[in-house]
Amino acid sequence: MAGPLRVGVDIGGTFTDLCVLDDDGIVAVGKVLTTHDEPARAVEDVLRQAVADHDLDPAAVASLIHGTTLVTNALIERRGAPTALLTTEGFRDVLEMGREHRYELYDLGIEMPRPLVPRHLRHGVAERTLADGTVEREVDVAQVQRLARELVEAGVEAVAVCFLHSHVDDTNERAARDAIAEVAPDLRVALSSDINPEIREYERSSTTVANVYVQAIVEGYLADLRTRTSDVGVPRPPLIMLSNGGVATLDVARRYPIRMLESGPAGGALGAVAFAEERGVADLMAFDMGGTTAKLSVIEDGRPLVTHSFEVARLYRMRPGSGLPVRAPVLDMIEIGAGGGSIARVDPLGLVTVGPQSAGSDPGPVCYGRGGTRATVTDADLVLGYLGADSFLGGSMPLDLEAAREAIRTQVAEPMGIAVEEAAWGIHATVNENMANAARVHAVERGQDVTRLPLFASGGNGPLHGPGLARALGSPSVLVPPAAGVLSALGFLSAPLSIDLVQSAHVRLGDLTADRARARLEQLRTEAEKVLTESGVPAEEITHEHGCDMRFVGQGSETTVRVPAGGDDWVEQAEAGFRATYEGRFGTVAPRGVEVEILTWRVNARGRDPEARLRFAPRDGGDAATGSRPAWFPDHGYVDAAVHDRYRLRPGEQLRGPALVEERESTLVVPPGARCTVGDDGTVLLELEQEEER
Repeated sequence: MAGPLRVGVDIGGTFTDLCVLDDDGIVAVGKVLTTHDEPARAVEDVLRQAVADHDLDPAAVASLIHGTTLVTNALIERRGAPTALLTTEGFRDVLEMGREHRYELYDLGIEMPRPLVPRHLRHGVAERTLADGTVEREVDVAQVQRLARELVEAGVEAVAVCFLHSHVDDTNERAARDAIAEVAPDLRVALSSDINPEIREYERSSTTVANVYVQAIVEGYLADLRTRTSDVGVPRPPLIMLSNGGVATLDVARRYPIRMLESGPAGGALGAVAFAEERGVADLMAFDMGGTTAKLSVIEDGRPLVTHSFEVARLYRMRPGSGLPVRAPVLDMIEIGAGGGSIARVDPLGLVTVGPQSAGSDPGPVCYGRGGTRATVTDADLVLGYLGADSFLGGSMPLDLEAAREAIRTQVAEPMGIAVEEAAWGIHATVNENMANAARVHAVERGQDVTRLPLFASGGNGPLHGPGLARALGSPSVLVPPAAGVLSALGFLSAPLSIDLVQSAHVRLGDLTADRARARLEQLRTEAEKVLTESGVPAEEITHEHGCDMRFVGQGSETTVRVPAGGDDWVEQAEAGFRATYEGRFGTVAPRGVEVEILTWRVNARGRDPEARLRFAPRDGGDAATGSRPAWFPDHGYVDAAVHDRYRLRPGEQLRGPALVEERESTLVVPPGARCTVGDDGTVLLELEQEEER
């Protein structure tokens, strides 16, 4: 072992993944089934497994970075604390009314997302702040204290305070918090001016409510996580992955749990960036397919795209507007109900349908032998020969091939009147096409052409389905990193400590001076630096990125644009940046003679990127070929496919399909006619021949 250890652990819907680095590279990977009843138990299990299997010293762990779906699951399952909302008198129904948008226009029985706070716990308070920040009416302290006492008697544990225009002036919100603290000190209180000081009261209220709703669960979980990692022997508290692609201390995560929403998928995108940079690739499509879902994101100029709007707990996975809106910085990706556990069936039209329902880890696919009865994508991949019944998870989890065949035969093949192998291929190809359709839309909406973007495949099922997805998209190649099956955990280790701060302040560019713009950004920058220095980041290592949400006067939506920190020509640079971003995004010339305005100001502060060698540490040599097994491909049927040990492939080595490249957590399928080359960092570049692309 060379130097201190750095550990990444990611809890997914099916598996909990681990990756360990030292100064030479990857020294250990691990994967165990997620324990949904006690998520931190799976973290402890996979840590103990890695320590035992690889003879590691837990006291040598310098940092442990963790990502989890805990917040997402708590919101979906409505497992948060009983929560109330105090808002401006007359606005108690904002959470219910939303944007008055029907996500399915012609559905007469449409079901709208149910607010986290029922109407009887939403209360209007006598107070008013005007849009310019003038406090027209101070908050009625006596009313707030009376409500606080009533809420405690009703069993409420958390309160969100969201007053109109508090993002401009938070005086009344702070007064309400102080009033509650006097009479109900045990009530957990969140202010919208602290959690999300942005324009648009519906999204601001929804975000603040969600944050305080899950806060108690997150605090309990993080305490349990710290106890369990300490019991294993890890000396330092974990760091928590955030959805913006940075990491934070436990204190910051406790304060802003809503920023943990998409922490796991963020790791996959960061890993894609790190490996692509090593190969000099600036633009690509990152594809992460696990046991429950698949995620796709566009990497542009070596950076993952970031969005500041997100929906959670959607009633319909692919229907914007069917979930609860959250305003927080999130890596911009699309999630599809397509994973190894996605359930396959024949629809009333006699066609194969896959997902979004999933067998998850419990009971899991039929081949797991854990009580699952419905055919899944993993069952199909096993029948096709892409997975080895005796080599799954390094041989630690045998798969039942005959049970998988029987499930596909009875549930898909016989109803369609086709062979089991054809039915299995239909399942495999259908899920690939589902993902391809979503990827095309996602890329086009961001001004990208998927046919020119290499596909970066990761996740336990990414290398299995990456070649088929690339062929469906017309992508030129597929990049598969080492430890692809645990890339999210590996990607965590390339993330710096980071914080995003935001403040809405509406102004037209024509009314703005460079000095006012500089002062506005400086205020946010100072606050962000304070958070990072308190987290242990030296001030001299902190860097900043600045942005503004801008639009043409009269538009209803805005675009985030990177802006300089200062300069005498700040206004001119900001407008030029907005027009260039607008034209690149929408493919049309930006209108001239129309004023531009700023709605929101943003600052991202981050520490130094960690030095991480994202590659396998040197291992003993040996022949990578371990044998062969039958694998089924269209137009070929079952063919004898050479099986290779991923850990023994040497830089520069080339393989021709049909072949299967196995590592403990994933398998790369090399179709007939395709070829792949191993790079210096262990990344495999797979190129599909032209006939395969057609």
